Amino acid sequence: MRLPILDPKELTDEQKPLYADMQAGIKDHFKGFVNMRDDGALLGPWNPWLREPRFGKPVWELVKAIASNPLLPAPVREVAILVTGSHFRSGYELYAHVLVAEQRGLSDEKLATIVAGQRPVDLTKQEAVAYDMASALVNGGVLPELTYRAAVNEFGEHGAAELSYLVGVYCMVSVTLNTFDVPVPD
Repeated sequence: MRLPILDPKELTDEQKPLYADMQAGIKDHFKGFVNMRDDGALLGPWNPWLREPRFGKPVWELVKAIASNPLLPAPVREVAILVTGSHFRSGYELYAHVLVAEQRGLSDEKLATIVAGQRPVDLTKQEAVAYDMASALVNGGVLPELTYRAAVNEFGEHGAAELSYLVGVYCMVSVTLNTFDVPVPD
């Protein structure tokens, strides 16, 4: 780990409102995995974002926007997030979202296959579309027309856009976690 965990008692005036907002958002939208210590210190990507409020605040606003009132079903979102985390080999992201995906009903076999960077054979149609779109996006280049059309057919234009932004946000999360070598909690 490259950054010490910030003690909530030692936050600057600039960090305090961001911390309070992050803490509330974590309690509302990021349940099922360790993301905060008993003393209130934030773990995962929140610690690096909190250290640099100039960048962390806008990133956090984007994360909140993508987490609030999603159009996509929860298992579909988790498939896309795990494809992204697997591509970047982002340990904390995979740790957190495997736990969340289990709560959303994805089987251990599906999860193990996705985390290994492969496409499970038993994905639902919606999960398969999410897998294909996320995989194409993280591997670079223009999203293939057939993949885009499949997403629009399955989720509508707004849902397809949400899926794109979701993958983009979790690319940012993965890069943050990997830059600062954020560990998986004990």
